[in-house]
Amino acid sequence: MKATRQDSIIKAIEPLIAAIGATFVEAEAVKPSDVPIEIDGEVVVGVRLPALHGALERMIDSVERELGAKLPDLSRTAKQRAIRLLDERGAFTLRRAVEDVADSMGVSRITVYNYLNSLHR
Repeated sequence: MKATRQDSIIKAIEPLIAAIGATFVEAEAVKPSDVPIEIDGEVVVGVRLPALHGALERMIDSVERELGAKLPDLSRTAKQRAIRLLDERGAFTLRRAVEDVADSMGVSRITVYNYLNSLHR
């Protein structure tokens, strides 16, 4: 069976959808809060964005994949890079993020604040 243009487009954006924690929904099930994907003026699929709940965990998972190790296993330099990446992605705008990242990283809140302060100097 030959892949259609819309199948090719959906396949191409699958990694992006997975990376942001979103899911595809059938065109008929698209809700106003979903992002419709249109091809030639026709909705072919929708993208359901993830809830904010769990956003920090998704960001941490993404950074761990990018750096190739779990946060507690990183070197000091790599932990500083992880903090920079999380900061760039807006992680520290979330409530309790510093505490949660410190716990995930196996360091104190003060260490995370020191890394952040050195970034913003």
